[in-house]
Order: sequence, then C-alpha cells, then structure tokens
Amino acid sequence: MANPKINNMLIPNVSRIGGNREAEVNRKTDSTGKSEFDGLLQEQLEGKKTPEQGISLSTHAAKRLKERNLEMDAGEFTKLKGAIEMLRNKGGQDSLVITGKAAYIVDVSNNRIVTAIDRDNMAENVFTKIDSTLFVN
Repeated sequence: MANPKINNMLIPNVSRIGGNREAEVNRKTDSTGKSEFDGLLQEQLEGKKTPEQGISLSTHAAKRLKERNLEMDAGEFTKLKGAIEMLRNKGGQDSLVITGKAAYIVDVSNNRIVTAIDRDNMAENVFTKIDSTLFVN
C-alpha cells in the first residue's frame, strides 16, 4: 500500500522489493536443526568466506551487529539479498539499505554488507559516499 504522503512522481528511482521468501529460507535446515541462514551468519562471524551464498559481512559489519545487538534473522537476510540484487539492476554501487530493524551500508558489486546501525540510532548519523538508498519493508 502506497504512503499517501509520498508523491512518487517526485521520487523517480524509488523501488519496492516484492514477495516474501523468508519461509523458504527458514525451511532449509541441516542435521542439527539450524536454518541455512544460521549457518551462514555463524560462518561470517567466524570469518569464513561463503561467496557462493551471495552476501558476505565485512569484519566491521559483523562487529557492529554484535555491539549494537542487531539480530540478523532469515527474514532480514532475505531482504538484504533481494535489495542488493535490485540495487545492482538499478546501477547502485555503494548503497544504503534501510529495513524495519536497521540501516546497512552495502558494497553492491562485492555483495558485501560494510556496516550496520540499529534503527533507533540512525537519526544521529550521517551517511556519506553512497550513490543510492533503498527502503525495504
């Protein structure tokens, strides 16, 4: 549903990500009962590389997620993966992705989350050197 206070004619590059693939990601579990996402996040936090999975976390981003008690669940991971693909299609390179939980600076060409900040503290920060922004529900 469109926000009646926003005139999309004045914002030509605003896009929305459709669909909800969270259930699909949550269904994939290993023999221990962990979801595919749990394994990916743990590998990223331990510094293991998983380029075939599509998204990587910089050391800085993993540290910020821990410091700021940001929990990146399967839904958030799916949103970010979809956002990166959409930004790539629109020509984004260094982008700000804002979800209901947090804001992420993303290096689109390398599928890498550079840093993360919780939603409550976003207003106190300046985001520089970005070429695009995407709001994700």
